[in-house]
This record gives sequence, structure tokens and C-alpha cells, in this order.
Amino acid sequence: MSVLPEPVTALTAALSQLPGIGPRSAERLALHLVQTEPGTVHQLTQAMLRARERISFCTVCGALTEHSPCPICMEPRRDPALVCVVERAVDILSLEKSGTYHGKYHVLGGKISPLDGVEPEDLRIDALEDRLSREPISELVIALGTDVEGDATGFYLAKRLSRPGLKISRIAHGLPAGTGLEFADELTLSRALEGRREMP
Repeated sequence: MSVLPEPVTALTAALSQLPGIGPRSAERLALHLVQTEPGTVHQLTQAMLRARERISFCTVCGALTEHSPCPICMEPRRDPALVCVVERAVDILSLEKSGTYHGKYHVLGGKISPLDGVEPEDLRIDALEDRLSREPISELVIALGTDVEGDATGFYLAKRLSRPGLKISRIAHGLPAGTGLEFADELTLSRALEGRREMP
């Protein structure tokens, strides 16, 4: 039998569903929140609701944005000939922190994984092909994780999107194997981008 009141237990369970929050962290957060001034808790809930209601995906690249097209797509100083292909919108944040990349982005929305039921048609590959026909893109940089699915997706993209005048490269493997971009520091990402190589 839990010594915590049911609302605290329910809040703990809800918080533990957030990424990176284990059971003990969730319990600490829940106990902190129920002892905090109601005004502060109300402000937090309003901020969460407002962010969820106002943030969507860019219709061009798939980044998180309040207005579409997003600021990155609209930035005239960005190199329109260079597009970095990432798995998720949050991967853009990791690459931007490196301060090395000055092109545009395209979010796939996942990676090919037949075991998980994710096929190429489930990803934003058609949208990328559409961009290749409309935009002056001369290089695609594949910046996917170094796990089996990331490698398979990268090779699939290189084969499917190959065409004259388009260079397809992949960021160098300076990333830890089996992890995503969010676990890499800025220096590792910077070196990985600078060391990208053309895919066969």
C-alpha cells in the first residue's frame, strides 16, 4: 500500500511517461509540484498547454515551429543547395548547437524499420523528392543515427534519391554506435558534419 495520496501517485505515473524521467525523478517532481504555490503550478500548466497548441511541424522541412514555413526555411543566409536529412525534428536542435551547419533541413519522421512496421512510405521521403524537383538542392547530407535502422535508411535514401548533379553524403561516424543525435555533444556533431563523405 502506497503512503502517498492517490493524486500524487497518479501525477508520478504521468510524469514517469516523459522521456528521461525515471520513477524516482517522477516522484520527486510530483512531490515538488504539490507543495508549490498554486499560481506557479497554474503558470506551468498554461505554458505547457500553450506550447502544445501553438507548436506544429513546418510544412516544408518538418521542423518544430510556431509559424510555417519555419524561420530556418525562411532564412536567406542559409545555403539552399545543402539539405541535411534527419530522423526527428529534435535532431535539428542538436545540429544547430554545433554551429557548423548553415544549410537547410528535412525531417523524415522516423527511420525504416520493418520489425516495427515502419516502411519507406511511412516517412517523408515523397516530400523530400518533391523538394528536390522544386529547390536548387545539390547536396543531401544524411544525418541519421549509427544503428542498423539508421544505416539501412541512409543506404535506401542514397539509392532512391540518386540523380545527376546531386551529391549524397553522410556525416562521419564520430557518433557513438547505436545512439541518436541527442546524445552527442556539440564538438562531436561539428566534426561529424565536417567529415561527411559521399555515399556510393
